[in-house]
Amino acid sequence: MRSGSAGGRCRRHPSQAVVVAANMATSSNATSWPQPEEGDCIIKEFHFDSGETMPELRIHYRTLGTIKKAKDGHASNAVLIMHGTTGSSAGFFQDIFAGQLCKPGQLLSSEEYFLVLPDGIGHGGSSKPSDGLRASFPRYGYNDMVHAQHALLTQHLGVDHLRLVMGTSMGGMQTWMWGTTYPDFMDALMPLASLPTQIAGRNRMMRKMAIDSIRQDPEFRDGNYEVNPRGLKAALHVLAWMSSAPLRWQADCPDQESADAFIDAWMDKGMREKDANDFAYAFDASRDYDPRPGLKGVKAALTAVNFADDQVNPPELGIFEEETKKVPRGLAIMMPIDEQTIGHGTHSVAANWKHHLAELLERSA
Repeated sequence: MRSGSAGGRCRRHPSQAVVVAANMATSSNATSWPQPEEGDCIIKEFHFDSGETMPELRIHYRTLGTIKKAKDGHASNAVLIMHGTTGSSAGFFQDIFAGQLCKPGQLLSSEEYFLVLPDGIGHGGSSKPSDGLRASFPRYGYNDMVHAQHALLTQHLGVDHLRLVMGTSMGGMQTWMWGTTYPDFMDALMPLASLPTQIAGRNRMMRKMAIDSIRQDPEFRDGNYEVNPRGLKAALHVLAWMSSAPLRWQADCPDQESADAFIDAWMDKGMREKDANDFAYAFDASRDYDPRPGLKGVKAALTAVNFADDQVNPPELGIFEEETKKVPRGLAIMMPIDEQTIGHGTHSVAANWKHHLAELLERSA
């Protein structure tokens, strides 16, 4: 049994400090969005697709609101929101996301919805290599992450149906997977900044460059380093390029001094806060991603949103619109470049795309 017994432990505790994305401005008003509750769920005897097993897999999560049940007894207001690679659910608690969506009267108000925001395997407060196993940690993939999220919902939080599944970047890819893996489980799907196809071409090459920069560094020591190997810096260079936005970065850093200061600060933060094993595992996890065979079987209404200045999923590939056509109730939205877009990271700036979320909720009601 993949997810173990239903008797796993579930601990909830007050919200901790919010982690803010490195290239986003922080807000001085920490009460401008609802404050989440946090918890840890322990899934017993979790079996990975690699054949490895963990006696206890910890999935950390945040929630807002209270679950409601319909007359048939099924959950009616649950929403699953998933984060991107090397991030965590804490990153959603900013003015640009929770402050735009979760306050009273907003689209995903915590007064109306029960929002579940898990940390994926290998990320945030969930079980990850840096907890102690280092390079002996099971080689997890996106399939494992999605099945663990399903166990969290069904076995620990009592959620047997989702009103909406949405996610950013890696979370967007996992949104596609939710639609193909559990087609009857949700009413609506909103993947942001992702493509419904195997990681290949330049995207895969960038990921391999980052992984190899870490694992082929002599300082890596088979994952048993005492301090982060210098290869992590090269991997962070790759991540910076992937998440860059040429127009925005030029506007924000119009001279050499400001450009150097920006990237130096970005790199310094990454080297202090990231772990090389965690980083390499997270980038490698996408190797099993390919929702294409199941796209025709997606039953929920789907609105996929991508951005024309996204360096990770560039529009000229033509994959986005073509593959989304296979989803019976699918809609592909490519948002043009303007003064509000910031490249790949626009996935977390809800003001840019929340009108498409409103339309999706309406047509999937």
